[in-house]
Formats: sequence, structure tokens, C-alpha cells
Amino acid sequence: MSADERRRMIVQSVLPLLVEHGAGVTSSQIARAAGIGEGTVFRVFKDKDELFATCFAEALKPDQVLDAIAVIDLDQPLDDRLIEAADALSAHLQRMGALMAVMHGSGKRPEHRHGDRRDRRKESMSAMRDAMAELFEPEKDRLRLPPTQSAALFLSLLFSGRIRFSETGDEPTTMELVDVFLNGALAAA
Repeated sequence: MSADERRRMIVQSVLPLLVEHGAGVTSSQIARAAGIGEGTVFRVFKDKDELFATCFAEALKPDQVLDAIAVIDLDQPLDDRLIEAADALSAHLQRMGALMAVMHGSGKRPEHRHGDRRDRRKESMSAMRDAMAELFEPEKDRLRLPPTQSAALFLSLLFSGRIRFSETGDEPTTMELVDVFLNGALAAA
């Protein structure tokens, strides 16, 4: 296994541990989850802080959600495509939020410069918007806005709704959100 493959394997093993234990996860737990010796962890990462920073960077990447969106069948109805994508995007947000909450709660914050984080977030949002635009593309002749703008609006609605309502318990279902997005807030006459 190459050094990069080993790093990725360790990070993927550690992410669920961080959500469960926060920064208090032990070297022994890390090694056991990754199926390697403790010494191997520190041959790949200089210390736990470097490992945690790498885990943060990995958790923020949209790769997993982009893969899930890419395999959505474009032959199914648009509302079904959007529900499937929204569920994948919501799961991505929950994973990121859970990791951030537990790590911040345990006093560990990712080390990065503000501009780097903004650039990564912008790249991530652009990639998600472009992936979502592909889901709108088959209906481009029926859309009021181009697929890219439709995708951006859908993401805005999805993300703001999930963040604002998660604390109140009034969160709309994914099906309700997609229905309002596609059909508006007014009931049919």
C-alpha cells in the first residue's frame, strides 16, 4: 500500500471515531479501527493534530456526495432525482456538522487560514451546483431558469432549510421541500 493510500485508509477509519469520541480518541482506538499498529499511524502522520486536520479536510470534501449524485438515474422523474440528491446532500451536511460539533466541543479546531477555507467552500459549492445542474438538464426546456441557476436555488433552499429548522424540529421533509421548489407554495386551484 502506498503512503497516500495508507493515509486515506487511516483517515476513513478515524472519521467515525472522531464523531463518536472527539479529540479524545486514543491512538490505540485509531490503530484498531484502521487495522494497523499504533506506530504505523505516527509513521504516516507526525501527530494526532496533523491526523485531525487531515480528517477535517477530508470531511469537508464533497467527493462522496458528488459520487452519489453522479449515479442518480436521469430517466426517472425530476422530483425523484431531486429527492435522491437532497437526501445525499443532507447526509453530507449531517456528517460534517457532527464532526465539527464534537471536535469544537472537545477544543480541537481545524488549522487553516480563513482564505483557504473560503476558497475550498466555494470550490465545493461550485462542484455541488454543477452536479445538481446535471439533474436539471433533461428538463432544461421546461425550466424557468437555466439548469445551473435552478441548481443554485435548490441548494440554497435545501441548505438554509436544513440549518435553520434542524434546531426547531419544524424541518420540512425532503419530499415537501422538493414539492414546494418545483410547484411553489400555493396549493393547486
